Amino acid sequence: ETTRVVLLVAPNDCQTRAEAACGKRRSVHPLEPASGPVRPKTLVTGAAGFIGSHLVTELLARGHQVVALDDLSGGFRSNIDERATFVRGSILDTALLDRLFDDQRFDYVFHLAAYAAEGLSHFIKRFNYENNLIGSVNLLNASINHQVRCFVFTSSAAVYGHTPSPLTEETPTAPADPYGVAKSAVEQELRISREVFGLPYIVFRPHNVYGERQNLGDRYRNVVGIFMNQALRGEPLTIFGDGTQTRGFTHVDDVAPVIAQSIERPEAYGQVFNVGSDRPVTLNELGETVSRAMGVAFRPRYLPARPEVAHVQASHAKAHALLGYRCHVGLEEGVSAMAIWAKQVGARESKSFGTIEIERNLPPSWRD
Repeated sequence: ETTRVVLLVAPNDCQTRAEAACGKRRSVHPLEPASGPVRPKTLVTGAAGFIGSHLVTELLARGHQVVALDDLSGGFRSNIDERATFVRGSILDTALLDRLFDDQRFDYVFHLAAYAAEGLSHFIKRFNYENNLIGSVNLLNASINHQVRCFVFTSSAAVYGHTPSPLTEETPTAPADPYGVAKSAVEQELRISREVFGLPYIVFRPHNVYGERQNLGDRYRNVVGIFMNQALRGEPLTIFGDGTQTRGFTHVDDVAPVIAQSIERPEAYGQVFNVGSDRPVTLNELGETVSRAMGVAFRPRYLPARPEVAHVQASHAKAHALLGYRCHVGLEEGVSAMAIWAKQVGARESKSFGTIEIERNLPPSWRD
């Protein structure tokens, strides 16, 4: 496989974060669209991951020059479109970020790098905050210092916690796990950074996204991928509780495009958007749908319930109104497409998390 490598050179005096003192501040309007004779330079973090890799392809199709940053801790190099410039590295590496921003002078930043395991985050608090909060702050610092046109952040419906549905963007956030706390904190940092530094931003709160390139071997998150991996291994599908809890499941083709297009809509700047399916589905129904697509009988294995909201439904009226957002991929269609891909790549080993920081109350199924 041919890998494009970006050369990170030492910046000269007027390319540093202090370039304002050299009289070289960038004079671009934050709402200038991504079209025109000059192709915008765009950074995507978490680019080898599930949603990130789809977003890279969407941005390339829209004329962006994309730098794809990922440490490959949860994603795969093969996920990234070959037209993008791949940089292997972490958002915790501030020296790397500074060199990268100095060298590339990004117009836009799409931040998706995260370890998105809501339930597990209770037991890996330090890891969660280092990767999901401190890493995000590192990226924010670089974006402010280099005056990017817009910072697009993929947050999560986890910021709502146990708040009863329906959930709108005006619903007060009340995270119920450290992952949601970290996401909510970054949202607040963006709001403050806009007020203090004029940083333009857009926030998306997707929920229960599934599709091709999802990490089938991740046992802690993404229930559709977990179900498919279990089906490939001839195992029963594990469900916490009785399976009657409901969620809206959304194919990635109904998420990546709206995120990519958002920077071209001035009315989206400074806004927060829920994105996802309007149709609630029980976990039992999801398990039956996945089983049909995988060509196996539905064999659930019910485990003790976890503390979670029984029914979650988000409103997408704001995205409908301001972004023209609509879901086009139905559950059967989306799951069938993912199943074809899953059968091609095959089962993946389900690895346990490396270092659990708190053992107390850890679900037994996560101990092995």
